[in-house]
Amino acid sequence: MPKIYHRFVSRVLPPAALLAAALTMLASPWQARRDRMYVVYIGTYTGPQSKGIYAAHFDATTGELKPLGLAAEAENPSFLAVDPRARFLYAVNEISHYRGQKSGTVSAFSITRSSLQFLNRVASRGAGPCFVTLDRTARYVLVANYEGGSVAAFPVREDGRLEEASAFVQHTGHGADPQRQEGPHAHAIVPSPDNRFVMAADLGLDELLVYRFNSTTGSLAPHHPPFARVDPGAGPRHLVFHPSGRFLYVVNEMQSSVTAFAYDARRGDLRRLQTVSTLPADFSGRKEAAEIAVHPSGRFLYASNRGHDSIAVFRIDPAQGTLSPSEYIPAQGRTPRFFAIDPTGSYLLAANQDSNRIVVFRIDAQTGHLTAAAPGLQVPSPVCLAFVPEK
Repeated sequence: MPKIYHRFVSRVLPPAALLAAALTMLASPWQARRDRMYVVYIGTYTGPQSKGIYAAHFDATTGELKPLGLAAEAENPSFLAVDPRARFLYAVNEISHYRGQKSGTVSAFSITRSSLQFLNRVASRGAGPCFVTLDRTARYVLVANYEGGSVAAFPVREDGRLEEASAFVQHTGHGADPQRQEGPHAHAIVPSPDNRFVMAADLGLDELLVYRFNSTTGSLAPHHPPFARVDPGAGPRHLVFHPSGRFLYVVNEMQSSVTAFAYDARRGDLRRLQTVSTLPADFSGRKEAAEIAVHPSGRFLYASNRGHDSIAVFRIDPAQGTLSPSEYIPAQGRTPRFFAIDPTGSYLLAANQDSNRIVVFRIDAQTGHLTAAAPGLQVPSPVCLAFVPEK
């Protein structure tokens, strides 16, 4: 420290405070760096190579992803959710039978550093559970059963363990495609920003079903109107609210498109705005859109394409909520079933299921453009990612 500066500070601060200030100045860059460190939990389809949920260290400053190994053994943990305080992780086990009944399961884990401690599991009340999340209070876990065509809510105990279902709804009907829409196939369930409603995407019905949600009892009741429709044969898969809460977007798997809705938070109603393709106009190959996410800034929307093996980038009109296609970025792997934007909004991590690789892309904050950044990570059959701040 220069002598003149030292004399000036010494007159203002006593020696102990001067030392504390110096230590703070030295620690600040390191603390800022630590605030951008995460553990990424990776859900997989298990088999000869995969044993369950894996973990990796992620540095949101550099985009570097380092393997931490197997975090917990589990059967087909194909979708993950973490509670807001990062104490517990929940995984659906995408299986068809459990204890003699036609059902999958939901597993609860406590989070300890980069490992997971199994707590318990309960029947999901339907075969092939494929999606899990928590309500806004983190007192209930919400699950969509794809094969069973149903949704359910499960109370969470103080210790993170799950109780038996507090609500269960069986969907009925069919869609336009006799092969893939012969019956209901619930594919996602998401609470509204104010937690008063729950929206469920059913691929088999071409509907977004709307339920009134009671966060005291964990009940689900049909709203009026009870659903909003997408195009016949579109096959709604996953959905996401805009950060403003004014718009809802659903990615349609079979049509490879995104449908935008205006959302009336007071009434819980959805009004369709537009449907736009996730693929270039000249593409004629396999169409299977998969994941959808809105950037934390609310300016960009991303959707993944299996077959085309790309990430579609859209600009969002902040006033109208409508989408404008921007570009299609190669996923640098086969079958990008899932991707996630890191909590800082700096990177997008694409899980390429059939090439066993997670690829890291840097996000341009001004344009939304994706650029391959760090080397990424080899993981067997990755199908879901969940970020937890590093402890």
